[in-house]
Amino acid sequence: MGLLDKLVGVTKFCIHPSGLRKAIKTIGGTKNPRISAIINLKPDLIIANKEENRKEDIEALRNHCPVYVSDIKNIGDTIDFMEDIQKIFSLPDHGAFLKKLSGINQSSYPKCAKTCYLIWKDPYMTVGTDTFIHHMMEKYGFENIIKDEKRYPEISIENIQLYQPDLIMLSSEPFPFKSSHIKDLKDICPESKVILVDGELFSWYGTRLLKADQYLKDLRKTFV
Repeated sequence: MGLLDKLVGVTKFCIHPSGLRKAIKTIGGTKNPRISAIINLKPDLIIANKEENRKEDIEALRNHCPVYVSDIKNIGDTIDFMEDIQKIFSLPDHGAFLKKLSGINQSSYPKCAKTCYLIWKDPYMTVGTDTFIHHMMEKYGFENIIKDEKRYPEISIENIQLYQPDLIMLSSEPFPFKSSHIKDLKDICPESKVILVDGELFSWYGTRLLKADQYLKDLRKTFV
């Protein structure tokens, strides 16, 4: 959005674009930011996120600086967030980009596979219905086997077997699933297809949604 020269601090998870963390001061993680380091940067604005950041950290920072807290559960929320940033910084119109996002937001695809999306191992954890990942799965036809739970519930091996998913997705983050983990799930559900997926393209809202759109359309072709 043309705001690179405005950045004074980033988290250790701000890995795009390449080299960002070397150029801009890193102020810790999303769950353990260094409050004093942030205050010393004297920012005019802090951008936080309801899911990623702790309420007590946001309240502490609000004593020193305005904090914008996003709460993004779907692509429509992403568009609202970017429009807000555009207004806050009096940016030139990003109409072309937002138009592409709007097109993605309005599109949807028929169901193609009953899907279990795993984000963690020991214990296995999956995604509930109030998450951005769930929104992306359902939009592209990957029917989430979890219907009545929210956030990131644990799921037992027995329940995975009970659901009999057509597809089991092993996310690259936050747990770094590898190809070696595929056999573990195939042993549990031999009739399910088990694949590794790029977690960023299911959960990183923002400009990566343009890449995610093509990625998920290609992924669903396997089942159509």
